[in-house]
Amino acid sequence: MFMQASGRNVGGAIAAMATALYLATPTLLSAATAERGSFGTLPDGQAVESVTLTGEDGVSAVIITYGATLQAFNVPDRDGNVADVTIGYDRLQDFIDKPNYWGQTIGRYANRIADGRFALDGKDYQISQNDGTNTLHGGTLGFDKRNWRIQSVRQQGKIASVTMTLRSADGDQGYPGQLDVTVTYSLDDHGSLTIDFGAKSDRPTIVNLTNHALFNMAGEGSPYGTYGQRLTIPAARYTPVNEKLIPTGELRPVTGTVFDFTTGRMLSDGIRNGRDPQIAIARGWDHNWVLDKGRTEKPGLAARLEDPRSGRVLEVLSTEPGLQFYSGNFLTGELTGKNGHVYRMSDGIALEPQLFPDTPNQPDFGSARVEPGKPYRHRMIYRVSTDR
Repeated sequence: MFMQASGRNVGGAIAAMATALYLATPTLLSAATAERGSFGTLPDGQAVESVTLTGEDGVSAVIITYGATLQAFNVPDRDGNVADVTIGYDRLQDFIDKPNYWGQTIGRYANRIADGRFALDGKDYQISQNDGTNTLHGGTLGFDKRNWRIQSVRQQGKIASVTMTLRSADGDQGYPGQLDVTVTYSLDDHGSLTIDFGAKSDRPTIVNLTNHALFNMAGEGSPYGTYGQRLTIPAARYTPVNEKLIPTGELRPVTGTVFDFTTGRMLSDGIRNGRDPQIAIARGWDHNWVLDKGRTEKPGLAARLEDPRSGRVLEVLSTEPGLQFYSGNFLTGELTGKNGHVYRMSDGIALEPQLFPDTPNQPDFGSARVEPGKPYRHRMIYRVSTDR
């Protein structure tokens, strides 16, 4: 009788303690956390905020409101050593003084539009040209150079997230329609950073949003760069480009070329192959791959990047039909980034899921049109793991 009574008392005490612990510290039931902070002040006095999302598995992501930028992505290797796998800047002033597309949210239209022109409903539009005669990544003042507003920071179950918003006025950079844009970064406890893009317009316009992180799975600033890493892209075709890096309209098979990543290819294999005119034009790879999966309701695999030294693996998933793979060809050692590291060619590579470049001028590529009542949606995922 004594033992039974004591057991009941102990059980009740444990239950009471558990209830008190839950009421006092509910976040213990949610392993993923979100911490809001500061990342400096813009010259006009606007505060730039940061949000750090941390998962139970040791993965963390730092997002700043300037450019709705993935400023850091910290990932353990097979031995548990954590490194930032994205190149970029430590200081806000560097983002302002030496702008680059390093982790930013890109829009209104990611990638290139030929001569900065397109037609919509019989009307011609001229948008700002910032890449020779082309428009690149939205124009001179794209979404990457705006200070977004935090709408919410949440910890729900095993997921921590931040949602940011931006309003782009009718005529911004020459694009028609007022566009209300949202981007949500969500990190879970299993190494998946999901990025949800949404956009609503009050009149017909074009939209193509993506994230432009440059990855080095050996760790930012690694002296080995990315040459020793293996990339897989499930795409049997790609879109060759002209001398202005605008797609010619052809969907060319990758078979027998240095553009064949269907079964995996080391990045050192082909990046300097000047016998292929496409490599010579772009100084390496800077092309769009036509993903075999096409445009999908749920995210499908767009790329897999593996670093044999550290064991780190990145999978990029997306609902979009194309993947722009840029091998860091224009990193010339002129820019100093995080931790005082000088970035050279292929110290980071971009894997950007999106619509095809110049789609508004190439009907065979599909449509980038967004209308009132028919919002734009794109979900992409950066999923990290380790290979033993």
